[in-house]
Amino acid sequence: MRIRILLLALGCAALLIAVFSVWNDRPTLVPQRWTPEQLALIRSLSLNALPPPPPVPSTQVADSEAAANLGHRLFFDPRLSGNGTVSCATCHQPARHFTDGLKLAAGLAEGTRHTPTIVGAAYSPWFYWDGRKDSQWSQALAPIEAKHEQGIDRSEVAAFIAADPVYRSLYSEVFDEADLVEVGENDANKAETDESNAAQFKASENSVAEQHRVNRVFSNIGKALAAYQRKLLPGRTRFDDYVATLTSDGKGDRTLLGRPALAGLSLFIGQAQCINCHNGPLFTNFAFHNTGVRPTPEQLPAMGRYDGIRTARQDPFNCLGQFSDAAPDDCPELRFARDTDETVGAHKTPTLRNIANTAPYMHGGQIDTLLEVMTHYNKAPTALLAHNEAKPLNLRQRQLWELTMFLQTLTAPPAT
Repeated sequence: MRIRILLLALGCAALLIAVFSVWNDRPTLVPQRWTPEQLALIRSLSLNALPPPPPVPSTQVADSEAAANLGHRLFFDPRLSGNGTVSCATCHQPARHFTDGLKLAAGLAEGTRHTPTIVGAAYSPWFYWDGRKDSQWSQALAPIEAKHEQGIDRSEVAAFIAADPVYRSLYSEVFDEADLVEVGENDANKAETDESNAAQFKASENSVAEQHRVNRVFSNIGKALAAYQRKLLPGRTRFDDYVATLTSDGKGDRTLLGRPALAGLSLFIGQAQCINCHNGPLFTNFAFHNTGVRPTPEQLPAMGRYDGIRTARQDPFNCLGQFSDAAPDDCPELRFARDTDETVGAHKTPTLRNIANTAPYMHGGQIDTLLEVMTHYNKAPTALLAHNEAKPLNLRQRQLWELTMFLQTLTAPPAT
């Protein structure tokens, strides 16, 4: 009992020391007005600068309301899983800004990666932390078959859509009903899948034509899911309201953010160098970087983008595949993506919108709090694979806290 009291006392003392060190530190100076260069950077981060989602050549139904309606229903339907209890929304929960609050995603079993938000994901040219999918519709297919997620194979998906009157009707509004096929419940030739969804559908006793129809239905399910997810856009935040008040002379309504958050904004676009990767209205360049994050416990260091681009090139549902609606010239990202040694250990830069509500952080949920994330980048530890692109920032403790206060202003419900 005495040991517990002693440990509690030591913990409280450590917390008080940390708090005192923040408040006893001098605040970062906040300019009374932003310079023209600073003003341009700040305005580039506002939702007012966000264009409509880019076109997706590999799917003709990206902006189809009928496809989005079908995708919306599928997204929340747990019947699209091996045991009838797991849906896309199991990991992408609307109440958690379409994340799950877990370190590692968990469907039928625990996975190996943290669940990122899909709000605003329609703007990204690559999907998953390692970019192993080159479209939102192709990404939507992988969890359906992954054994640790929804764990149902594509032949069952095709049979389910064909047999359900509601889904058959919704499907037929968007796609060719002739593709729908019936697959027997006792079919012994169901697809073998692995956790990366790399296995190909094979059914030796089925005709090639039937296999093609199953794959066509399966790919169309992904396109419908993507049409729905494409509508998940970020909502207007306190930061966006503040930017709207900025005048050409660099002044704005400072009460909307408060001094600590304004100091954090100044650091964000300046000394902390956050804007180098977290730029644009979604606070991400959608690129891949090695920032020295330690591997997930009990896992080897991930190769990241180095393996991701190779997987994307082999994916039968990529932009150049037979189920894509794009012409070869419409797929420059896939054709010209780099796969050099510099991509080893690199992971995709996540959006910072609603970052305060989407803990834990990093590709394996390795970091629990925003302040710990700031501390990681401040120290820039040596990477276990390749090299850490980031360099030590040497910021003071209060400055790290000010950065977290700015990130708190990027919170708002999705606009959808």
